[in-house]
Amino acid sequence: MDHTGIPPLPALSCLDLNEVAQAAPPRLTVVVPTRNEQEVIPLLLRALGPAFASLSAEVLLVDDSDDDTPAVAAEHAELCPCPVRMLHRVPGARGGGLSGAVLAGARQARGDWVLVMDADLQHPPEAAAAVARTAMGHDIDIVVGTRHAGSGSSGGLSGAGRSLASSGSAVLAKVFFPRCLATVTDPMSGLFAFRKDAVDLERLNPLGFKVLLEMLVRNPSARVAEVAYTFAPRAAGRSKASLREGLTYLRHLLRLRRTGRQSPQSAQRAHEFGRLIAFGLIGLSGIVANTAALWLFFDVLGLSPLLGAALATQVSTAWNFALVEFLVYRGTGNGTRPGRATRFFALNNVLLLGRLPVLALLVSWGVGVLSANIITLVGLFLLRFLFSDRIIYGTGDHRAAKRDPVRTLVDPRAPADDPATAHAAHKRSKYLSHRYDIAGQVTIGSQVGLPELEFFRAQWVSPDSCDIVIRVGDIGRRMPHHRAALTEFSRPADGRPVSLNYEEQLGRLGANFRVDLGHPISVEVSPLLAHSPHVVYTNVVEALLRFVLVPRGWMLLHSACLDFNGTGVMLSALTDTGKTCTILKLLREQGGCFLSDDMTLVDAAGHALCFPKPLTISAHTLHAVHADDLTGPEWMRLRLQSRLHSREGRSFALTLARLNLPIMAINALTQILVPPPKYAVDRLVPCAIGTATEVRDLFVIERGAPGLADIPYDEAVRRLLGNTEDAYGFPPFRYFAPALTVDGLDHAQLRAREREILSGFLSGIRVRALASDHFGWAEEIPRLLAREGVYMAADGHLDGEERPSWDWQFPAPLAVNGAVRPMPAGGPP
Repeated sequence: MDHTGIPPLPALSCLDLNEVAQAAPPRLTVVVPTRNEQEVIPLLLRALGPAFASLSAEVLLVDDSDDDTPAVAAEHAELCPCPVRMLHRVPGARGGGLSGAVLAGARQARGDWVLVMDADLQHPPEAAAAVARTAMGHDIDIVVGTRHAGSGSSGGLSGAGRSLASSGSAVLAKVFFPRCLATVTDPMSGLFAFRKDAVDLERLNPLGFKVLLEMLVRNPSARVAEVAYTFAPRAAGRSKASLREGLTYLRHLLRLRRTGRQSPQSAQRAHEFGRLIAFGLIGLSGIVANTAALWLFFDVLGLSPLLGAALATQVSTAWNFALVEFLVYRGTGNGTRPGRATRFFALNNVLLLGRLPVLALLVSWGVGVLSANIITLVGLFLLRFLFSDRIIYGTGDHRAAKRDPVRTLVDPRAPADDPATAHAAHKRSKYLSHRYDIAGQVTIGSQVGLPELEFFRAQWVSPDSCDIVIRVGDIGRRMPHHRAALTEFSRPADGRPVSLNYEEQLGRLGANFRVDLGHPISVEVSPLLAHSPHVVYTNVVEALLRFVLVPRGWMLLHSACLDFNGTGVMLSALTDTGKTCTILKLLREQGGCFLSDDMTLVDAAGHALCFPKPLTISAHTLHAVHADDLTGPEWMRLRLQSRLHSREGRSFALTLARLNLPIMAINALTQILVPPPKYAVDRLVPCAIGTATEVRDLFVIERGAPGLADIPYDEAVRRLLGNTEDAYGFPPFRYFAPALTVDGLDHAQLRAREREILSGFLSGIRVRALASDHFGWAEEIPRLLAREGVYMAADGHLDGEERPSWDWQFPAPLAVNGAVRPMPAGGPP
């Protein structure tokens, strides 16, 4: 025992400073580096308790003090209701300064998440808790407390000099590392949290104070979000910042610039450079082929320069694609070879449209046709390579090193204070002209017609009683900006989200939307989105509907469902496997009642309700369509539409989504110009549409070597949840879903409740995996069911067979404003 009053500590030992019983290991470790902080430690421990008591947290003080800080911490640890430990580093074991203390604490952390904050209360504990809640509630790797975005402020810095030094340091870091820090506004922040599994601590070797900067640079593919906060004045003590620390920071920047990329990313860039050289050499040979073809068309055949250039482009494109496909990428890349060829030709012809005016201009200036052609081809080389390498072929090494393109910000201010959510001055109508009742569970009112919900059209629903309302408004900033952003506005008191604002790069001309999480849930979409109802429904409304149904005991399961003689048969698969094709074949060849193709409403009792959205006919489904009702022009359009809205098209769109592009606007414009091929099922094949069934058999269909196997219960739950999640893979779902709160349940609680519903639903169902290498599920399923006594007749019913006693009916008429709501004949409410 020495004068501090606590036993001597070895160099890197942890000492428990209080005794707090915890039923489970902490999820979060709050690492607080301390150095001569004896004055502020009691204030810190008292303030941490209320902020972190509900977060399953422990506090780890990493102490480099030479004063009585350890003794003061031990004396006041009981003020904190969380477990408090101390890691004391004796002189000689304090390498790395503050950054070294942070890493030492992270290595000793018992939580899956590590939160780093200062001891001097300039990082308010409430703000630190908001960072922790965002980290543990979102699919994020690193969460940064920012003073430079939203309502964040650095007002607590003492003097204009420190404010200038802080902002200047951040700007300098972004100059050195523009790509790694593209979505980060405050890389110098000392308040941040990270997932331990997502960060390799052994690769970090920071100097001075700036451990976050090193973490961001050495983990360029980590998903990052920010939380706005106000930097508070120092509660006690004095700042450790000095000219020496400033010089250390500059040295750190230079060292990071030199060594930070000596990692797997350096090999990736070397591979990319190698592809660039190979692409360039092939491009040179393509210029020769293009020039020879242009000479033939222009000089020999006498065609016009522009027509000759257009035809020569087709020749050189075929030449270049063959060499690039077989020599550079060796048959690997996004989609199939025909799909890559289609995209490659489309790229070169789009670039041709931009090249021809320049070619004509050069020729008008007296440049020879062949020379002008070569100049324009060389000028577009880099753009052609980047598009091919990152989008058409979508090389995995590039994706691995890519920072998420969308900036995510959690802001505690009210959404009305945000300029991005301000309405335009002119008045818009509030009337909800389209109203829907989803199986008596959820009502929707919308200014945008939603064709996917046409089966549930219910104009008798009062606009004032809707659970979800969708209106058109002017969302976002007026002017374009360089990156898409999701802003989550939360209540400062408990961090609960109250509003979400998604805005793309095109300002108010883009595909933007806002969601207010009240009752009703209010959705406001930009005019561009309003002109693409399919995008509004698929990317926004269905995601909300999925989670609004959960507290009411229903799950929107990604599956298809048919009823044969009162027995429900369900199919599930990953997106674009062949589920729609199988459903059409079963209906045409076996009869039965159709309930759903894409999503089915299920409950924990094994009941399935219909959700008959129009079917999307993609390229691999086209051969299953034998509809006499389709006209000749419709068949012609269908062939084009099914190619664009296919598995390859989806893969291409997901590749674009990884880039800094306005992906929802691109998607909306694409679907405005080429609407998705959606048809009611009974127009494609004669069939009845059922309302409900009890499911007995569920097949998870897969592509691969033919086989059949029972799926264990726990595995079935996991796979069906995975298949459902796969249906929501297109952005911006993964950005805004973690912020959703419905009926008091946050995203994690909603997902847990969804799992409970699915677990109950599957408890009485046989689940099997059925694999086929030739889309043969529609032939195999009837044979399997026939062996088990389920026979499928052409009319869907067997003589002498009766339906089960349970048969779901649409809800009885409800009283609306004192009157009984009429029930339409044969239609759902």
